[in-house]
Amino acid sequence: MTTPNAYIISTLFQQDTLQTTDGVILPVDAGNISSNLIAWTDFSDMLNKSITAGSYYNNSSPNTTITSTYSLVYTTGVHYAGGVLDPNGNIHFVPSLASVGRKISPAGVVSTYSLVYASGAYIGGVLDPNGNIHFVPSTATVGQKISPSGVVSTYSLVYTTVGAYSGGVLDPNGNIHFVPYSAPVGQKVSPAGVVSTYSLVYTTVGAYSGGVLDPNGNIHFVTARSPVGQKVSPSGVVSTYSLVYTTVNAYQGGVLDPNGNIHFVPYSAPVGQKVSPAGVVSTYSLVYTTVGAYSGGVLDPNGNIHFVPYSAPVGQKVSPAGVVSTYSLVYTTSSAYYGGALDPNGNIHLIPYNVSIGQKINTGAALPLNTPALLSSWINKF
Repeated sequence: MTTPNAYIISTLFQQDTLQTTDGVILPVDAGNISSNLIAWTDFSDMLNKSITAGSYYNNSSPNTTITSTYSLVYTTGVHYAGGVLDPNGNIHFVPSLASVGRKISPAGVVSTYSLVYASGAYIGGVLDPNGNIHFVPSTATVGQKISPSGVVSTYSLVYTTVGAYSGGVLDPNGNIHFVPYSAPVGQKVSPAGVVSTYSLVYTTVGAYSGGVLDPNGNIHFVTARSPVGQKVSPSGVVSTYSLVYTTVNAYQGGVLDPNGNIHFVPYSAPVGQKVSPAGVVSTYSLVYTTVGAYSGGVLDPNGNIHFVPYSAPVGQKVSPAGVVSTYSLVYTTSSAYYGGALDPNGNIHLIPYNVSIGQKINTGAALPLNTPALLSSWINKF
């Protein structure tokens, strides 16, 4: 059995079979993620329990989600980009140009905290195997992380440049991979905190933005303006694959659906694009498209993928069956939100990029996901 207050992220939900140590987070179940899909099966089983439990609102109707706004403690232009849930259930906003950190407790209390480094931008964040939240360096010259107890610290990076990385993903071995936006090399942080770089197959300015871990343990970089997809295997092999649709600023961020498909979030692309667990790439029609429409996405407990509105005036989601629909938002403006995070109560919080109010979506989940599911490397990312 697990010990009280242990920080545990696991995709194996039969708690009596877990062998853990207090203070240790398990990103996957004994490394089986890449060999026999046990980890993905257990994660999808837990998600399906939430889906089959039903919801308080009929998700087949376009406008059944409930959106609301709330006050923020700190606001400034271009302040946060992406959010991460910590082991205590707090959502941390990732500082872009903000001079303070901000978080929302499970009870909905908004507060700020001091940062060590605040003169450079981060985009997206990742929870490491020790429960620390790492901000992904975009123009920052140092890494920055927050411990489970709330201690903020910085660490040295191997490679930095303007617009270097955008978003990150935890691999099956517990390494954090920064997704290359304009960087010519990949960069990762081991569970022990060792920072290193590795070669990429394809690089260009503005290549990828955000990434997703697939059921087989491969990290997929989401194409922003790259003409090819790029992935990193659990053993660290980097390869590329063909895409169906590419254009400048096509997609920004990605989400894994309950069936194991990776959905790219449409930023300026007029079609959706997804990658199946078998690696088949395909496109599908969207209800609403515009330049700069969405940035980042969140999987809700009912199995719907929600695209986070950047400049779109409506929300857009994809059901587990692949049905695309839109719904009304309370607040919309240009460059509004950048990424989102799911809280322990089943609410999706949109991360304020250039707005002064917070916005959340009550998904009406009859069975919100438990903490291990929420903190899984398949769901907790930009």
